[in-house]
Amino acid sequence: MHLTIVDSLSEEAWREFVDRHPQGNIFHTPEMFQVFARAKGHRPMLEAAVDDQGQVLALLLPVQVTPLRDGLFRRLTTRSIAYGSVLCAPDPPGREALALLLRTHTREAGREALFTELRNLSDLSAIQPVLSECGFAYEEHLDYLIDLNCSPEQVLQSIGPRTRKHIRRALRKGSVIVEQVTNRNQIADWYDVVCKTYRAARVPLADRSLFEAAFDILQPRDMISFWLARIGATYVAASAELVYQDVIYGWYGGLDRAYAEDLPGELLMWRILEWGAQAEYKTYDFGGAG
Repeated sequence: MHLTIVDSLSEEAWREFVDRHPQGNIFHTPEMFQVFARAKGHRPMLEAAVDDQGQVLALLLPVQVTPLRDGLFRRLTTRSIAYGSVLCAPDPPGREALALLLRTHTREAGREALFTELRNLSDLSAIQPVLSECGFAYEEHLDYLIDLNCSPEQVLQSIGPRTRKHIRRALRKGSVIVEQVTNRNQIADWYDVVCKTYRAARVPLADRSLFEAAFDILQPRDMISFWLARIGATYVAASAELVYQDVIYGWYGGLDRAYAEDLPGELLMWRILEWGAQAEYKTYDFGGAG
């Protein structure tokens, strides 16, 4: 079998490979690629291994993320991140294609980025030997998955007793109003809340253009949901949830700690889970917990 590495695919072939793959996620989609392409400081790339018939056997979608666009130190501040990790056909030809794809990527990416990170959103133990052989070191990580395939009340009962108590208290108090963002102009308010959290944590936050692009591209396709919580006219908590097939992925969020006693974070999270259960999604993926 002859394998070829390509840097473009027809959207039909790309989408079909991702939609049919049991480990396909939103970060593998053409839409998410378009979002990153519009965001400052982000440069998405498509790399795929195809066979003689043009069938996709392996897919890698790294995004070069850098705070510096040009200059001598650009490479030293650039990371190459595959937010949804890799996909390959679940057979020996697929693993062979993945190995070729990763070897080709690491040879080329070293000229432009300090390192490549694969963020696994599912169990990739079946291809871990291939990843190790290609120079990728595995690091344990924690995530939380919430089963939404039940009634909202059952979802609430599955939450820890302390958090459940806080949610009920916030509901009784009624001072926090949670709303979905429906107007693009609200992204500025949403971003301001998230900025406060990232500044407090001294963690860099992506440029606002990333979230504006997500609203423009994903919102009309029901692939994202932005949320704001307010007390009166003051926004105090924010969240963005990516949506693909039957899974909701926690993406970005923020909280104004000055209003923590009103429990806006807990109530916001509950409204999102309630919405997910009512809309018959199956899983809420927190997207990592350390």
